[in-house]
Amino acid sequence: MKLNFLENTKRNVVAGAINRITSLLLFFLNRTLFLRLMGADYLGLNSFFTSILGVLTLAELGFETAIVCSMYKPIADDDRSLICAYLHFYRTIYRWVGSVIFVLGLFLLPCLRYLVHGKIPADANLYILFLIHLFNTSISYFLFAYRGSILSAHQRNDVLTNINTKIHIVRFIAESTVLFLTRNYYYYLVVTVLFTLLRNLLILQESRRFFPNILPNGKVPSEKKGKVLSDVKSIFLHKFGGVISNQIDNVVLSAFLGLVVVASYGNYSYVCIAAAWLPGLVYSSLSGGFGNKIHTESKEKNFRLFLSVCRIVGIITIWCSAMMLALYQPFISTWVGKDQELMQHTLTPILMVLYFYINQSRQVLLNFKSGASLWQEDQWKPVVGSIVKLFLCLLFIIVLPEKYKIDGVILSSIIEYVCVQIPWETHIVFTAFFDRMQSKEYWHQQALLMLIALLICTITWSMTTAIPLTHIWGLLVKGVVASLISGILIATFFLKEIKSVMTKGFTGMPSSFF
Repeated sequence: MKLNFLENTKRNVVAGAINRITSLLLFFLNRTLFLRLMGADYLGLNSFFTSILGVLTLAELGFETAIVCSMYKPIADDDRSLICAYLHFYRTIYRWVGSVIFVLGLFLLPCLRYLVHGKIPADANLYILFLIHLFNTSISYFLFAYRGSILSAHQRNDVLTNINTKIHIVRFIAESTVLFLTRNYYYYLVVTVLFTLLRNLLILQESRRFFPNILPNGKVPSEKKGKVLSDVKSIFLHKFGGVISNQIDNVVLSAFLGLVVVASYGNYSYVCIAAAWLPGLVYSSLSGGFGNKIHTESKEKNFRLFLSVCRIVGIITIWCSAMMLALYQPFISTWVGKDQELMQHTLTPILMVLYFYINQSRQVLLNFKSGASLWQEDQWKPVVGSIVKLFLCLLFIIVLPEKYKIDGVILSSIIEYVCVQIPWETHIVFTAFFDRMQSKEYWHQQALLMLIALLICTITWSMTTAIPLTHIWGLLVKGVVASLISGILIATFFLKEIKSVMTKGFTGMPSSFF
């Protein structure tokens, strides 16, 4: 069965846009409310728990990704019995995973206090709070989260996204009400757990509504199960490297510098995460379609689609980078208000924008690599990358002056991506799927995008920093100016591409820039 790539992409983009805008708004409202009512220590503690549990989810090993990728071929062949067998296998695995995560969390309890530098809030029981977080993380594995794989494999991420949007809105209202009325972190977490349970029930309901004939039953043939388990071993290494790279920052900062520094870094980091919603909207909406096209289209057609998506994601990333660079400090200053201990100097947002651009520039390639199930070919890449990241992170924390320690943490991620991750993963995709000659066209396109990004970001930043206004009105004026300048420059460089995508879609993109 060949999926309706364009129609599914449109659904995913619309649902994703609504979800990202809603999530972005509610996230900043929630974080601001949390900071005002609970304080920086509790905010840092919440980030600390999130990072610790992010490490524990390594127990998932990568089964979700492996199962979804394994479903692409039977969906293309319309092999319903094999799809059901994969779903049954996935449910069994997830129940084991949930048990392992919970047990590992219990073993971690005695070590918690040693991972937090300095004081914790006086009325906070570190161990009880962690157990609530642990329960919230593990419960989905025992319930119906596994059924989301059916929707993802059929490129119907819009259904899952719509569920998340509804949950975000109602949960925000409930959490805000609890914070206003009680200012109690325990009650706040209980509300979070209740909505995790509700989300699982909605996933079960919607997956049954769209695919009533796909039920968890049957047995996966031994050779196919072996392929999944082989992929899982490789995906686990990718997950391990990703978790270490993404979650180690808060743990290291907490252990060496304390919860307030974690909260400050979290503010800058979350702005970067929030900005990623726009380019992420494109490649996440296409991910299931990539897997289907790899099994139904020629490699040349796939390469043209790959370049087109890389280019449109690159254009969006350039605009986001320019806006971030121009507004990072004014936004943070307005956001934290009187808590100026949460502000960092100018180098911090510059490095964060550079990290953002580099990370987003590789995401389309990673999505294609995932769709092609190229896990074993570079399974040691994330391990090497995480070792480099951890070493550099600790080195910079130790040797850099106090003022630049957070910058050192960001710089360690940039070096890891540039020196390890990107060269390695690009080599794999252009030897195991595409061919080496095509890599020249890809790198030429990426180099042009980076040069244009540097020019647009520099001009936009220079123009907005010249505006002397501060506070909320200064932020608004700078936002309008930055949007106009970056928008005009992007239209100047990419008008042909933008028109083509608007009228013909990704496959109608011109073959060259100029």
